[in-house]
Amino acid sequence: MPHSVHPCLTCGACCASFRVDFAVEEMQEMGGTVPGGLAVEVTRTTCRMRGTDHVPARCAALTGKIGEKAACGIYEWRPSPCREFEAGDDACHRARLRHGLPPLAEGLIF
Repeated sequence: MPHSVHPCLTCGACCASFRVDFAVEEMQEMGGTVPGGLAVEVTRTTCRMRGTDHVPARCAALTGKIGEKAACGIYEWRPSPCREFEAGDDACHRARLRHGLPPLAEGLIF
């Protein structure tokens, strides 16, 4: 059986569709894992991934081309909203549609 590529590695739509806010404690300088240069402080308790509040949105950590080959440049250190995002859920489908991509087919999600 051939090895299949996870659909997220050819997508990236979620990284270019939503604002990503998270607790300041997730920043490296506060003991977390998110690299400092990739987020901005929004309030005393909240940070936001750079680029996710732009129009069009595109997270500063996103590499590659949406719908072809995309990856998170800080995957191991990404903030909690990114860790909690689920491939194939409603938000995933909305993000894919925004970028002209079809919803993921059942069974393609690992």
